[in-house]
Amino acid sequence: RLGLSGIARNCALTGSPNYDKDLISKGQRWLLNASNTEVCKNAHHSWRRFCFQSSRTQQEKASFFPISSAGQHPHPFSAWNIHIFRCFHISPSFQAAPVSLFWIIIKPAQKLLAIILGRSIRNWWKALPPNKRELLKERARKNKWKILLGVSSLGVLFVVFYFTHLEETPMTGRPRLLVFGKEHFRELSQMEYDMWMEEFQSKMLPETDARYQVVETVLGHLSESNKDIPRISAFQWVIHVVDEPDINAFVLPNGQVFVFTGLLDAVSDVHQLSFILGHEIAHAVLEHAAEKASLVHFLDFLSLIFLTLIWAICPRDSLAVVGQWIQSKLKEFVFARPYSRILEAEADKVGLELAAKACVDVRASSVFWQQMELARSIQGEPKLPEWLSTHPSHENRAEHLDRLIPEALKIRESCNCPSLSGPDPRLIFKHNIQYLLELSKDQETSNSTKQELSKPKPDFPQK
Repeated sequence: RLGLSGIARNCALTGSPNYDKDLISKGQRWLLNASNTEVCKNAHHSWRRFCFQSSRTQQEKASFFPISSAGQHPHPFSAWNIHIFRCFHISPSFQAAPVSLFWIIIKPAQKLLAIILGRSIRNWWKALPPNKRELLKERARKNKWKILLGVSSLGVLFVVFYFTHLEETPMTGRPRLLVFGKEHFRELSQMEYDMWMEEFQSKMLPETDARYQVVETVLGHLSESNKDIPRISAFQWVIHVVDEPDINAFVLPNGQVFVFTGLLDAVSDVHQLSFILGHEIAHAVLEHAAEKASLVHFLDFLSLIFLTLIWAICPRDSLAVVGQWIQSKLKEFVFARPYSRILEAEADKVGLELAAKACVDVRASSVFWQQMELARSIQGEPKLPEWLSTHPSHENRAEHLDRLIPEALKIRESCNCPSLSGPDPRLIFKHNIQYLLELSKDQETSNSTKQELSKPKPDFPQK
């Protein structure tokens, strides 16, 4: 998911100096409405050529982006691997639960069993007479090497399990732990899809809506431009545009794409939207959901041992509860959240490459996150440390993308894409920020001067 907090307004400062008026005012600009299709028309020239040989004729390629003033597409995208219809899944009357769902269900029972076992060990130890305690301690000292060997053997089993379940991440080659089978996890994602559809069914935009058609066009072009990647061509993408102000988008592992209208209001052009959808496609193609669930499952299984020890060693239940809370927070902030940020950075990298192959202006990717940081500061939202979040900060994402953009431009050039025309959108954004700061300083100076003039003058005694 995109991981944006709050409802940031559209702060697109790429294209015209007059954007400062839109920034200062609280009115929200609907960029992708039916009458305003200038961005899509301008993108036609930069998206005419693809990074592969297509079976379609040159005339069909040239007609990729025509959108009428009413926001209607003259031709359906039947050649693309994308469904533009709603798809409601009806579960059979009886179906075995996925293995991943089984482990999720029994997870609370595992924790409860570990707590009961640890507490039972503590109570048993307290009930022993002092002489028996000393006898057991003496036996433990005599057999310390056997105990150490047993603990080491258990640790070796975990290490063997970890390395025997390692796989290479597609497209990046990064080693990762994958416990759950892909098919089982896709069954679980189908259940998640049904849940989202039930929640947002009344807020889905129709396919005739201009915003839906823009998402359809961008996603279809990304899919077609990267069809040489088997994992992308194997998906059947289904689009759902949800009329919600949240700035968010996500793709389920089964190819269900959810885009919120708040995101469409936040992007300044189709280049930014293409990068964001490329980022979400990357999550699905790289199977990050299954990877994250596998890591959480592995850590939870390890934590059961420490949970048992905590409840066995702590003399009181209150201390054990505190120890359990500390253990869960350490697991979350030391392992889970940093790992989530790694996956987000990887999705940014792969998403940028997918957008580059689609002849997108990849320089706009970092501008989007600079806009989000500007919107956050304008709205006065608190800036939390990155280590508290599952996503990198807006500033760090922009810097990371800036480092990746030169390589993405090389990919774009190797795909025989048209040369990028016009100034760098990053420079335009920087120039407009400087202009806004100067304007703000002038307004502050003017207001202070008016306040000085409006002050009553002191009465001096006349001679």
